[in-house]
Amino acid sequence: MTPEDALLAACAAALDERDIVTDPDILGSYTRDRSTGSEAGEPFAVVFPRSTDQVSAVIAAAHAHRVPVVPRGAGSGLTGGSNAIDGSVVVCLERMRAVLAVEEADGYVETQPGVLNTELRDHVRGHGLWYAPDPASKDFCSIGGNVNTNAGGLCCVKYGVTRDAVLGLEVVMADGRVVRLGRRTVKGVAGYDLAGLMVGSEGTLGIVTMARLRLRPLPPPATTAVAVFADLASAGRAVLAIMRELTPSMLELMDRETIRAVEAWQPMGLDVDTDALLVAQFDGGSGAAEADADRLVALCDALGAVEAYRSEDPVQSELLLGARRMAIPAIEALGDWLLDDVAVPRTRLAEAMVRIEDIAAQREVRICTFGHAGDGNLHPTIVTPRGDTDAAARALLAFDDILDLSLSLGGTVTGEHGIGNLKSHALARELEPPVMDLHTRIKQAWDPEGILNPGKALPRW
Repeated sequence: MTPEDALLAACAAALDERDIVTDPDILGSYTRDRSTGSEAGEPFAVVFPRSTDQVSAVIAAAHAHRVPVVPRGAGSGLTGGSNAIDGSVVVCLERMRAVLAVEEADGYVETQPGVLNTELRDHVRGHGLWYAPDPASKDFCSIGGNVNTNAGGLCCVKYGVTRDAVLGLEVVMADGRVVRLGRRTVKGVAGYDLAGLMVGSEGTLGIVTMARLRLRPLPPPATTAVAVFADLASAGRAVLAIMRELTPSMLELMDRETIRAVEAWQPMGLDVDTDALLVAQFDGGSGAAEADADRLVALCDALGAVEAYRSEDPVQSELLLGARRMAIPAIEALGDWLLDDVAVPRTRLAEAMVRIEDIAAQREVRICTFGHAGDGNLHPTIVTPRGDTDAAARALLAFDDILDLSLSLGGTVTGEHGIGNLKSHALARELEPPVMDLHTRIKQAWDPEGILNPGKALPRW
C-alpha cells in the first residue's frame, strides 16, 4: 500500500465519504489561492474535516506516512500560502463553520476556522460587540486564514491586526496531537507566547481548529474626511501630520493610477487628474469624531491639499470608502495583475510611492498603488495586458524591485499578506542569518518531518 493509499484509508475511517475528494476535475479548484505569479502543484486528495478530532486523525495519518499537508481556508490568500504541492493532501477547513461561543462579559468569541470574517462580525454584532480586524476581503476570507497570515485591514491603524485580537488557539500539531494555547484572561504571561507564534505562521507549525478572539464594544458611527493632493510628497507630509496629532480608525490612500482604475470600473466622480486621495474615518463619541475630522481637514489644507472636507452625507461617506474597497476588483478589470504588499516607515511613505512610479517606468508596466497610509502599508499592484508573457516577466522583475525598495527604506517585504511561496526567496533579504536559523530551528522542533505546508513562509528545508 502506498503512503497515499494508507492516508486515504485513514481518512475514510475518520471522515464521511462526501468529505473526501479525489476527482481530478474537482481537485483543480483547490490547488491555488487568488495569487498570481505563485507556483502550485497537484494534490492527490482534498479532505474537508468538520471537527478537531477529524483534523487530528488526518494529520496523525499524514505524519505516520510522511505525506505533505497543505492547510486551506477560503483560498483568498495572495501569496500562494495555500497552494498545493505535488503529492500533497489539501486539508480544507471551509466546512468547520460554527461560532462556538460568545462570552459577552469577558469580551471574547470562540470560533471554528472556516467562519468568514464578515460572518463572525455579523454574529457578534447581535451581542452588541465588534470584531475589529477587517481585511478588504472580509466578505470571503476565513478566520483561520486571517490567523495564519496575521491579516490586517482598514481599521488596523487604530485597532491592530489579527495578532492583537487573538487570546487563544486550539491547534493540531504535526503529529496529530491537539494543544490549547493562550488564555481566556485579558492579561497572562505564563510561558512563551506560543499562540502569538502561531499567528502568521501560515500553517507551517500546526493547523488552527479554534480561535478565541478579543471583542470590543460596538463603536459609534464613523465620521469620514477626504483630502485630495496634487502630488505624493504633500500627501505623505499630511499622513505624518495626521498621525502625530490624531488617531483615525482608518487612513487610506490611493494614487492616480488606482483612482483612474476605480473611476473607469465604477464611475463616481473621482478626480482622475489628482495624484493622491486620502480617505479617513474617526469613530470617537460625543462629537470627538467630528472635531478630529475637522482637524484633519485643517492639517491637509495647511499642507497644500487641493481639496479637503468632512463628509456630512452618510451615503457619500460609504461611496468614498467603497472606492477604496473597490481597488482590487477595479484593477482586476484592467488585465493580468500581480499584487505586492510591503510596509515602510510612515516617514518614507511618499518616497516609496514616488520610487514605485519610477519602477513602473523602468519596467514598462502599469502599477496601481493603494494601501493603509496610517500604517505605512502599501499594495502596489502591477497590471499587464492579458496573456502578454513578456510583460508578465517584467511584472515579476518589478515585483522584486518593490521588495528591495521597501527593505532599502527600512521596511518589510510583507505587511499583512504573509510570505507564502511567492516571497519565500525574499525572506533572507530581510532576516539576518542568525534569525533565519532561529526560524529553521522552530520549524524543525514543531514539525520535524516537514509535512506541514512545505515551501511556505520559509525557504524549503
